[in-house]
Amino acid sequence: MTGMWTKFSRLFVIKTKFEAFAVIYGLGLGAVERGVHYLHQYPGLGGWMLFAVCPIAVFMAGARILDSVERSRSE
Repeated sequence: MTGMWTKFSRLFVIKTKFEAFAVIYGLGLGAVERGVHYLHQYPGLGGWMLFAVCPIAVFMAGARILDSVERSRSE
């Protein structure tokens, strides 16, 4: 039974840089979509500030993901 869960959980492990970039791309698309909703919901400077924060969060998460992939490859 544990072997099945181990195989299933390995599907969610990012092993290569290609997988990391695919995940970061998806996160980026979602962040920009959310930012567009913020622009419609909060017109003006507040909406633009919220729009800017969404991709910045993806940049930080993407750097962490890439760093983790590179670190796991070197071990």
